[in-house]
Amino acid sequence: MKHMMIGGLLASSLMVTAAYAEETISAVHAFPTTLIYTQSFLKFVDKVNEEGKGVVQIEVRGGPEAIGMFQQPDAVRDGVVDMVYTPGSFYGGAVPEKDALVASNLTAVEARANGGIDMIDAIHQEKMGVKYLGWFDSGVCYNLWTRDAPEFDADGNLKVEGLKLRGNAVYNAFFNEYLGAQVIDLPTTEVYSALERGVVDATGWTQIGLIDLKWNEFLNYRIEPCFFSTDLGVIVNLDRWNSLSDEAKKILQDAAIAHEGESVAALKEKRDADFAALEAGGMKVVSLEGEAKANYLKAAREKTWERMKGLMAESPMGDGQYDALIGKFYDPARDQ
Repeated sequence: MKHMMIGGLLASSLMVTAAYAEETISAVHAFPTTLIYTQSFLKFVDKVNEEGKGVVQIEVRGGPEAIGMFQQPDAVRDGVVDMVYTPGSFYGGAVPEKDALVASNLTAVEARANGGIDMIDAIHQEKMGVKYLGWFDSGVCYNLWTRDAPEFDADGNLKVEGLKLRGNAVYNAFFNEYLGAQVIDLPTTEVYSALERGVVDATGWTQIGLIDLKWNEFLNYRIEPCFFSTDLGVIVNLDRWNSLSDEAKKILQDAAIAHEGESVAALKEKRDADFAALEAGGMKVVSLEGEAKANYLKAAREKTWERMKGLMAESPMGDGQYDALIGKFYDPARDQ
């Protein structure tokens, strides 16, 4: 009887321990650790690991050196890794609706409040089998950066003839279809050497991070206005997400929502500091004006929407959510 009681107590203890075992989420990030955006993601990880002690922890396995940046979305979908922090543009073929974020003039805080992020989450779950946990580092837009002084035509439009422009999936619709540029597609990790060797002499990039990447060693001009928004987000394998306890899910989701807001404020400060440092180092700012400026911004937005609508139409789900998505991520009053 004594042995049976002890055995029963041990069994009960093991069951309780198993029920409350700390869960571990494996994660990778698209960009090198030194980049400001990765640092932002790692702050989110620290927040989760502090709040989630005994419940859930995120184990970061590295960046593109662990899994190639363009292979990461498939890796999280297929369960090779549980979580990925990456631009939506890296898996735009699967979820073209991510272009609503690219062309957005709202922040994640506003899109969270109006139901836009819930809508994007539902689309990710249905189309890709991943949970869209949060849109991080929003409120940051892109500029064109050039080695040489940009040239303009008689109407003030940017001339791109002869420009060796680095492109990627985020902005090629705009670069190709409006600017008429012939782009050279390169991943972020190869741009420094391409600038060094003269393979490219201009690139699109966000307002933040040029110094982190050391591209300012070669680029001397920033063209205004800026366009687009970053579409960096955290996606989680849906089966893994569904397997988590309600407590673990709440910790992860609450931390993501908090970080959406905190990252907006932090990166605005970083942008101002970067701009000041770049200009102190000799970076010159050149701006489009008047109708040329208006057409430039309109084309960036509308060419991206056209791409989104075309790719959505190819899906079995069709493009029925197109208008609703634009309504959630774009406020026309802000462009007045």
